[in-house]
Amino acid sequence: MRIALGALSLAAGVTLAFTDLDIFAFTRIAGIALIALGLGFIALEAGASASASPRERRGPWRWLAPVVLVLAGAAMAIRSDIGAPALAALVGIGLMAYGILSAVQSFRTHESRRLAGLLSAGASIIIGFVSLTWPVLTLDFIRIGTAVWLAFVGLRLLFESIIRQWARRAGITWSPRLRIRHTLAAGSALALAVLLAIGSGWLLRSDDRPAPGSFYAVPANLPGKPGELLRSEPLTTGVPQGARAWKILYTSTSGDGSPTVSSGTVLAPLHPAAGDAPLLSISHGTTGVSRPCAPSLSSTPFADGAATSLTEMVVEHGWVGVTSDYAGLGTAGQEAYLIGQDEARNVLDASRAARQLSELQLSHRTVVWGHSQGGHGALWTAKIAAKYAPDLTVVGTAAMAPASDLYGLAEVDKSNAGGKVISAYIAASWDKQYPELNLRSHLTPGSAPGVDRISQLCFNDQDAIAAILRGTQIPNQVFPDKLLAGELGTLLRENSPKGPFDSPLLVAQGLADPLVLPQLQRSWVGDQCAAGVPLDFRTYPGLGHMELVGPKSPLTPQLVQWTLDRWNGKQAPNNCASLPAG
Repeated sequence: MRIALGALSLAAGVTLAFTDLDIFAFTRIAGIALIALGLGFIALEAGASASASPRERRGPWRWLAPVVLVLAGAAMAIRSDIGAPALAALVGIGLMAYGILSAVQSFRTHESRRLAGLLSAGASIIIGFVSLTWPVLTLDFIRIGTAVWLAFVGLRLLFESIIRQWARRAGITWSPRLRIRHTLAAGSALALAVLLAIGSGWLLRSDDRPAPGSFYAVPANLPGKPGELLRSEPLTTGVPQGARAWKILYTSTSGDGSPTVSSGTVLAPLHPAAGDAPLLSISHGTTGVSRPCAPSLSSTPFADGAATSLTEMVVEHGWVGVTSDYAGLGTAGQEAYLIGQDEARNVLDASRAARQLSELQLSHRTVVWGHSQGGHGALWTAKIAAKYAPDLTVVGTAAMAPASDLYGLAEVDKSNAGGKVISAYIAASWDKQYPELNLRSHLTPGSAPGVDRISQLCFNDQDAIAAILRGTQIPNQVFPDKLLAGELGTLLRENSPKGPFDSPLLVAQGLADPLVLPQLQRSWVGDQCAAGVPLDFRTYPGLGHMELVGPKSPLTPQLVQWTLDRWNGKQAPNNCASLPAG
């Protein structure tokens, strides 16, 4: 019986681990395996009870653990359409209950097998706990976790049975050496389960980020004029070789027109040339929506977006790069995430403030860069620059994988992990920026806890992994369709940048981008070209969202040359006429 059960459990585990199954086939196979194991254990208990000494008879508890397996297996086999969240909960509760009951029973077994039984029970409890910790697991993760447990049970049963039979036939007693091997096997299973739990905790944990210090505090007497430098201090963390940097605090304008304060960074060559240095205004990509997520607080403040190109522009060509943190990152308040005018004002005012640094002499002419959310901000900067900051002259704007169509992105990305993270950031930010929406009360059922947790996580370094994994734990799309079709959808469209723009445009898009989809970018570019907006649209086959701006991307040297050409007054390319329709 033990050999048959062990072979069945091992076969089921191998099948689940190495066969491409949909959720229906998986739940049926796993359910049937659990039922068979449970019934087999009941039969074994009945046989063992008949031959056990009074000391080893375990009473009614002995039936509970296998009954749990039968019930969990029956639920999985009958309701194969329960979906991943309920399946993860069922697997987790079933394994924990089985492990607890098995641990209780281990105290009634012979002391030679007690430790191995307790170790095996501990492995079941920990694997079950991990399943409950990840309430919305991908099918692959559930399948592998269940497969590992079934294979472990099968190998344990086969080991016990074959070794016992071999020992009995050879006239060898259940020696201490065999007991040690048995215990080591169970201990190894427990160790693997502990590593799984520790790994899960590490993946889901957030970074240890410094809280914004006194540098980010708002002065008592705040100037009403935007773009005023309030304070600065040298920055030494993460500065490229051959450059020097500062943190800056400056005034800007919030969405309602009232004064606000933002922080940022300035990156300059170590030995600047004489005269006004060319100015690069950078709109950074998504880093989160809570105060510690400011790029100036990061250990890598200049790693965002086209970091390789930025370093070359500063160190080799003598430019000065200015990056706004955006108000609410670093400084008090709530970042206006993907709210175009707010981002653009912060970017323009950062460049104004940088021109007031006594250590630098900067031109009033600037080129604007941005990737992802930063591409969205860069396009808005180009749109409002002439009116909002006439003292600055934008001579070119490069938007890389820009979030140009917010409504389209919200629609196509609503069910994937990255889209849920972005939706969580929008929900947390816009609930305060647009209180009339009352977004918190309109989220899909079960989404609010995930939104709250993600809103405290940044989107760089270790936090980015945790944020994406937390996104997989939100059971549904964050915003219901009726909300997207209503006022939220209207505001998403209003915050999507549209021409005219006050400078020549370069729009770059990776054709393997899973977040900002190429077809959406093509559609947006087509609309701008049809409206008479001149732009240079470049696509890069095989490059994803981050690879587009990576050091090995063909865009990297092209971006540098395009920027230098704009500064030198060369005619900007316009390939609207050569783009395919649609």
